[in-house]
Amino acid sequence: MRSWFFLVPNMITLARLFAVPVVVWAIATGESGIAFALFVAAGISDAIDGFLAKRFHLETELGAYLDPIADKALLVSIYVALAIAGELPVWVTTLVVARDLLIVGAVMLAVVLGRPVRVRPIAISKANTLVQIVLAAVVLAANAFGWELYWPTLILAVAVAVLTVTSAGAYLVEWMAHMTAGPPQAPTSGPGDERP
Repeated sequence: MRSWFFLVPNMITLARLFAVPVVVWAIATGESGIAFALFVAAGISDAIDGFLAKRFHLETELGAYLDPIADKALLVSIYVALAIAGELPVWVTTLVVARDLLIVGAVMLAVVLGRPVRVRPIAISKANTLVQIVLAAVVLAANAFGWELYWPTLILAVAVAVLTVTSAGAYLVEWMAHMTAGPPQAPTSGPGDERP
């Protein structure tokens, strides 16, 4: 029983990851209700697997990697799908995707140069993620229920753009400081369950 229960948080995370193509399909085919329901379910599942992992001490190294990957894959996929469907400004999605690619590229370059770095979540990054989630939820809800939310969507889109650029700059400054400080060294800690 213990061995099976130990896998539950990671199984929930994997389910969230497997839901990504379904959400993209729902947005692409105009099934707005399904897309919104899956987005809400994904948010609830994220809270549940985090609670289970911490409450029952079920944290694993695999889960530490899978959880942020699943969350980021879902959010970025939704932004791309909404932009293609014309429901979200392309420039917002471009900034969101470019920021994530910049961070991944910087981390990979640091590893190649023998200066591995752990991307730790900072306040501006957490705010950025929160506003990204709210914007996605507003757009999906507007489509699902037929609401007219032009101004709230525009204001949130601008906020996402500003926070995305600001957080990317903050990470770039930290990365440059890490890359130019002292001799190469291994990271002092492993992966966390928070995402940039």
